[in-house]
Amino acid sequence: MIRPPITPGDPDMRDYNAQQITLLLGELHRRGLPHGLLWGSASPGETTLTGHILVDFGNAPLSTLVNLLHLLTDLEREHERDR
Repeated sequence: MIRPPITPGDPDMRDYNAQQITLLLGELHRRGLPHGLLWGSASPGETTLTGHILVDFGNAPLSTLVNLLHLLTDLEREHERDR
């Protein structure tokens, strides 16, 4: 199932707080590690852009983090289906 990417201005991205973003970053680390994705210093940023919290790995919007997690989840499903 291919999901359309979430845009940085998606209103749902405003509902996340720093603790939730930290949990998502932990999930990104866990799921991304086998694929060589490493952002050990990533954290919820203190910077916001029009009410959206930025994730501090190059000041990316939260939507980038969520989209990466979606891609990794889809990749894991494909690997499971191919087994």
